[in-house]
Amino acid sequence: MELLDPVQQAAPHDDTLSAHYEMRRLLGEGGYGHVYEAWDAKLCRSVALKRLKQHADMLHPEKLLKEARLAASLRHPAFVRIFSIDGDGKSQAIVMELVEGQTLGQFMHAASVELDTALDIASQIADAMDEAHAMDLVHGDLKPSNLMLEANGKVRILDFGLARQLDPQATQTTLLCDLQGTIAYMAPERLMGRLPDMRGDIYALGAMLYEMLAGQRPFAHLNGLALAAAHMQSNAVWAAMPSSVPPAIDALVRSMTAHEPLERPRTMRDVREAIAAHRNASGTAPLPLAETALQPKAPSSVAIRLPVPRKRTLQIGAGFVLAAAAAAWQWPNVTAVVASFFTDKKTSVLYSEMTSMAAGMAALRAFDRDTEQEQALEHFSTIIRHNPEHAAANAGLSLVFTLRYLGTSRDETWLQRAEVAAKQALVTDDQLALAHVAQAWVLEHRGDRARALQETTIALNLDPTNPMGLYGKARLLIHAQKIELARALLDKAMMLYPDDTTFVNLMGIMEYDLGNYTAAETLFRKSIQMAPHVSSAYAQLSATLERLDRSDEALQVVQQGLQVQPDWELYTNLGNALFNKGNYLGAVQAFKNAVSENKGNPGNYLLWANLADAQRWVPGQIERSHDSYRRAIALIKVMLQHSPNDPTINSRLALYFAYAGSRDDALKHLAHATALAPGLPDIHFRATLSYELLGMRNEAITALRQAVARGYPINLIESAPDLLALRRDARYQDLLINLERNQKI
Repeated sequence: MELLDPVQQAAPHDDTLSAHYEMRRLLGEGGYGHVYEAWDAKLCRSVALKRLKQHADMLHPEKLLKEARLAASLRHPAFVRIFSIDGDGKSQAIVMELVEGQTLGQFMHAASVELDTALDIASQIADAMDEAHAMDLVHGDLKPSNLMLEANGKVRILDFGLARQLDPQATQTTLLCDLQGTIAYMAPERLMGRLPDMRGDIYALGAMLYEMLAGQRPFAHLNGLALAAAHMQSNAVWAAMPSSVPPAIDALVRSMTAHEPLERPRTMRDVREAIAAHRNASGTAPLPLAETALQPKAPSSVAIRLPVPRKRTLQIGAGFVLAAAAAAWQWPNVTAVVASFFTDKKTSVLYSEMTSMAAGMAALRAFDRDTEQEQALEHFSTIIRHNPEHAAANAGLSLVFTLRYLGTSRDETWLQRAEVAAKQALVTDDQLALAHVAQAWVLEHRGDRARALQETTIALNLDPTNPMGLYGKARLLIHAQKIELARALLDKAMMLYPDDTTFVNLMGIMEYDLGNYTAAETLFRKSIQMAPHVSSAYAQLSATLERLDRSDEALQVVQQGLQVQPDWELYTNLGNALFNKGNYLGAVQAFKNAVSENKGNPGNYLLWANLADAQRWVPGQIERSHDSYRRAIALIKVMLQHSPNDPTINSRLALYFAYAGSRDDALKHLAHATALAPGLPDIHFRATLSYELLGMRNEAITALRQAVARGYPINLIESAPDLLALRRDARYQDLLINLERNQKI
């Protein structure tokens, strides 16, 4: 909205407005609307009336009402107050506060701007826009003609007509011809078609601060397409500012106007605090903001700069406060600004795209629970019914489909559906972090972990705090045996999301696999304390206690978990505990529960192998054990096709081939597994079992030494029935003596 010079310009008579409004003069005109000064005879005050142009009334009948609601939601005194909406329905107008003063453009052109004044103005704008951004509203058209300076020096931000609810999932796109901001203050990504976002508003403020300090706008000699081209060129250099501008402020302006959005300050609060820090250091009194202290101010001295939480629970969409989400990913917060509700014809209930997206992502967080997967699938599918090309919903569906693939007998159909949905998300918006995460999950389970790692890296470049991206990358790093990198990434994730158990559990699993059982126990106990209603941590803790030779405690934890929610992991641990005690019949029953349709997971190869192991020791069930091994081999071969270099899969398959008497196949996969992960104790223990079953005692003893050296528990070796003959070997006794001697040292 361009403000006109303050000269009397006749306003047309309008019979659609209430009679007590006397139209006086035209104040400004934009692409969609006019703003008039009017006299409110009822309340005896001057007001501003904004109404859409005639063509805009026809094309965008809802625009004025939406704008009024957005503007009315802002409480900062810098934003113009909204009094009401007036009109007969055919033509309506926003009735708002009439602001007197001069525009920032007029102020800059009238005289040079002093440093303190420029910083004062910029700080006020940053403080006001920080509140708008906290409500997931961006202006999108900040420029000198949309900023008023009152006589008392207060800045007023006009025309939130371009303001829009921020779309963190980037579910929409825009075209250059749709851009309504002034080119000189528009971020390069906006000129290239991206929707407005917080970093674009920061760029606009930086450009205006530059103009106030340098005395001219960037590329002042250019206009039109030439000006746009200059802004879009990453190597285009802005003229140096006067030497009187302090280096800290010069650096701030350069960072605010960086070509790449990720190189700019993350929030308007960061901008305001940087200005305040300079003013305090230089002895200049900071800007008094008593009137703006309408919201809590969080301390800025944190290790990682994040948007400050303001009663929001999810990053994925403005406008939905979900109770379940508070205990889920704890995504950086959003404010409850719910809009665009309409009736879903299929369900006859109120539908909101943002609400459904938030609920879907919250349910997706609990990916180890089938019921939550069902809810996520339902929410994302609802969005797709209304908007088939919704990028974020397609990405969410892809993640659900991948989880379904993992939860079934590796039915390829689910992975194919996941791949299609991920590709649809990327085609719609390749700048959406969640789309790259979904693609990474598909690639990982197709065995292309190198490309999967690339995709997670892209996702985290776009959104450094994306929790599913952090989880996926950590998992890939663990698989690649880049343990220190994985540990550092998980430490960061746990700091970002201190109330979330997902990263705690993954760290615990990593420590468990490395043989660091004491550390794993601490992590799993922490997870149970954080979320006592989630059964998976009980299973992980009980398995760890078994490794620590505390079988009674392990059984107690299993029983606690079964009271919370029976699942295959707990039945598996129960079966293992009973197996290690020699209760093979009880172990068979527990493992049968683990592979059952109603209590367990029949698509998990490991569960069938466990059942086969127990059946081998029960008279009359040896033939059934062969059937169970065949089920396990069939399932694991599907995994091997997608992950030929997975050491765990190769070592387990080698063991199953050894049980089946397939010597060559067993030796081939053993060699591959130990070459892939020579540091994992479980790999060497399975090698020990395989060699012993194949009658290769020397190789079995060598592998066992490697397993023990890397921390494999002696109690589990002592309880393994297939190693009974090996334990009588003198070399095994020597191994125990040496181990005891080393422990004493």
